[in-house]
Amino acid sequence: MSDRAYVLINVQPGQTSAVVNALKEIKEIKTIDPCWGKPDIIAIVDIPDQDALTQLVLSRIHRIDGVTQTDTHLVYRLKEARTK
Repeated sequence: MSDRAYVLINVQPGQTSAVVNALKEIKEIKTIDPCWGKPDIIAIVDIPDQDALTQLVLSRIHRIDGVTQTDTHLVYRLKEARTK
């Protein structure tokens, strides 16, 4: 079972298209949405675990020219409430 995370990406002015094209090369990224305002891009990623997420964000996304900052949100699963 994989984990999902939202990665909010800020980029240098005028670099959104180039960053989106670079993100398209990363297979773990399932959705890339450029946005008005901040963040500039919201990406949804599917990763096997938190270590893979760390590597993806720090070693791949942060190395893309034009990326200035990321804000990552790992989705967690709520357990069903038990009824008596």
